[in-house]
Amino acid sequence: MEIIDYFKSERKDHWLDKIKKSDWGAGGFLHDLIESGSFYDALGKRSTVLLLTEGDELMSFCTYAEKDDVQPTDLTPWMGFVYTFPAYRGHHYSGLLMDEVIRRAKEDGFEKIYISTTHTGMYEKYGCEFMAVMADVNGDPTRIYTKKLNKM
Repeated sequence: MEIIDYFKSERKDHWLDKIKKSDWGAGGFLHDLIESGSFYDALGKRSTVLLLTEGDELMSFCTYAEKDDVQPTDLTPWMGFVYTFPAYRGHHYSGLLMDEVIRRAKEDGFEKIYISTTHTGMYEKYGCEFMAVMADVNGDPTRIYTKKLNKM
């Protein structure tokens, strides 16, 4: 297994096609943001897409981003667009991606990361704490979790 930074990959078309094949509306939205060139406008210029891969297969992906679906806010950085393909679920692969997000956030000098989700019980197993319910960009409620980072 390997975690690849999409924007540093030499196989962007391959990985973008794999993202598009996710059976999740937000995965399609992420694909469209990347394909249209509006990813950085939407999520911030220092944001990226992390891909958990095995050979040519995309197992799981997420973003490490300045912004997410709760705007405007001063909360940053975000782990967003977290998705694991059905064949790879149940192995805590999103936890491997979270570890990479945490590593990057620590390198960038942050003390915590944020996650916006409608799920309950998914992020608590990774040590995340419920913070609040906030409105997303569509005005719908979303649960905000935070994960405090240990000092390096």
